[in-house]
Amino acid sequence: MLSPAPRIDEPSIINDVRNGRFLVPRQAFTDQRIFEREYAAIFDRCWLYLGHASELPEPGSFVTRRVARRPILFTRDKAGEFHALFNTCPHRGAMVCRERNGKSPAFMCMYHGWTFGSDGHLMALPGSSGYPAGFKTDPQKQMVHVPRLGRHGDFFFISFAHDGEDLATYLADAGDYLNLVAEHSQSGMTVVGGTQEYAIRGNWKLLAENSVDGYHAACTHSTYLDYLKNANGALGATPLAGGGIDLRNGHAVIEYSAPWGRPIANWVPLWGEEGKSEIEAIYGALQARLGAERASRLATKNRNMIIFPNLVVNDIMAITVRTFFPLAPDYLEVNAWALAPREESEWLRKYRLFNFTEFLGPGGFATPDDVEAIEKCQSGYAAAGQDAAYNDISKGMLRDGGPSYDDEMQMRAFWIEWDKRMKAAEA
Repeated sequence: MLSPAPRIDEPSIINDVRNGRFLVPRQAFTDQRIFEREYAAIFDRCWLYLGHASELPEPGSFVTRRVARRPILFTRDKAGEFHALFNTCPHRGAMVCRERNGKSPAFMCMYHGWTFGSDGHLMALPGSSGYPAGFKTDPQKQMVHVPRLGRHGDFFFISFAHDGEDLATYLADAGDYLNLVAEHSQSGMTVVGGTQEYAIRGNWKLLAENSVDGYHAACTHSTYLDYLKNANGALGATPLAGGGIDLRNGHAVIEYSAPWGRPIANWVPLWGEEGKSEIEAIYGALQARLGAERASRLATKNRNMIIFPNLVVNDIMAITVRTFFPLAPDYLEVNAWALAPREESEWLRKYRLFNFTEFLGPGGFATPDDVEAIEKCQSGYAAAGQDAAYNDISKGMLRDGGPSYDDEMQMRAFWIEWDKRMKAAEA
């Protein structure tokens, strides 16, 4: 059932394009009523990331996860079809599947033994003689499918709304950036290892901002940048340069060149001459498969993307797919996965995963810095009032020649969509 949409009076964003002023009310990060309305206006209406096809490699595979406060069972049936089911028994409501992932042709509820197929249909129930004829085939006795399941390549999304735009329309120009991720591999991308999980005592929109914020890197991540400079051969000669792109519907990306190595064909001296030969071979294969322009963009450019409201894809020194959901105005839980080409060599996979854990993982250089910054912002909002009511996100609004990678256009794109959806729910 969709969450109620309480009506409240609240300040809106201030988008003064003429004077280059973009302000966000700090109340949006702290108010419990706004938080509940976000679920009604955004999380109950938008397409939300569920998982990657590689997590269900064969019929009978399943994973369970919580999406927007709801337990979901993501399955692949015996015919190979994918399903997204609410993980709750139609009998008394207990969670049907309690395992994180695995392979099973059926799921038995531990409470009374009702057993369901991987497509959610009721297969068997103890004491069936006590029920009337046709009980087992009653539609209300089957596990409930999430209203909409959509697929873009190997990326699966769900929507709790029964109507609204289709997934392709919703993704808008972000769809091609998901295609770029898929094009790293000819044989297909795969999630490597399990899920990284951590929590942040801050508002979810702070992480959305942070994930595409090129402005904070030099200051917040100075320790990592110093480490790279002092690590022999960890950096190439390419300077950090690029810009932000509005992908429509609240989605945005910063695409830029950077000096660090990328397992998808951007060599650095640290990887040695043997590594250089393999990288050159990968790059040649990209050119043959995708053409010179697409291959160059794929190999030499980095991308930090937000797909509204809460999917982040960092295609930088490694690929991170990250999603996060708030449980309170000042608390969110994060899930992250590493993505890699299936055919990647052992030594290159080693560097990829090292890069992933070194910078992007919850114990790496970047994530603890970002968590600290987000939590300090949340603490600072205790001072929010008439004298400290707004955040400023105006950097680059009046810049000629388009936004730089360290401007704040991508955050403005997110907030404009947030504001539009919140006002629509109010109306």
